[in-house]
Amino acid sequence: MKSPILEVRELRAGYGSVEILRGISLQVNEGELVALLGSNGAGKTTLNHALCGLLSNKSGQVIFGGQDLSHAHYTKIVQAGLIQVPEGRKVFPDLSVSENLNLGAYERGAPNLRANKAKVLEIFPRLQERMNQLAGTMSGGEQQMLAIGRALMSEPRLLILDEPSLGLSPKLVQEMFDLIERLRASGLSILLVEQNVGQSLEIAERAYVLENGIIKFEGVPSELLASDAMRKAYLGV
Repeated sequence: MKSPILEVRELRAGYGSVEILRGISLQVNEGELVALLGSNGAGKTTLNHALCGLLSNKSGQVIFGGQDLSHAHYTKIVQAGLIQVPEGRKVFPDLSVSENLNLGAYERGAPNLRANKAKVLEIFPRLQERMNQLAGTMSGGEQQMLAIGRALMSEPRLLILDEPSLGLSPKLVQEMFDLIERLRASGLSILLVEQNVGQSLEIAERAYVLENGIIKFEGVPSELLASDAMRKAYLGV
């Protein structure tokens, strides 16, 4: 039986007096791909920020690798191996591809920088061709590759992918989901945060659906797809 790498227990967080997350509980096991689904405004990015130390939690717990990181500084969270690829890629546009990758190893992974970079370039051969190119001059799909590659330089124990298919063409969306599946097959634990419900459920082992700051549905994909309420609300069928 797989042991949990991430446990979120009754997490509450928000901005000022506005509470966005209203008692979120979820779990990701070692080597598991879990999807967190929901529409715009559901609270997905707020949850990501709370998990990664970019937003203070009002109450509840975030247990990662057996450590209580509920109120930890974001640098400690990165050092523990909880790594996020943010929505919108957030590459450093005025730095080269190589420099962006090197920065991924700043807090974690520096001793293995050369070996990790070789692994990233094996996964993304297109980046090998553009090592000296400024990141800001690359296409959206290439920037998404770079953002994921930079995260992999940190030797993540759990990778959070925030809307990785956003803004990509249908062909690149399929390539992105194929890549995520390969990363999971390599043994990496992944929390996939997406609006693309259909394709996420095709590759996830379990899923949670977030709505207005609470978990509305949870279960394995077959259970969720069998739910009339879930299909009508999120698949339009």
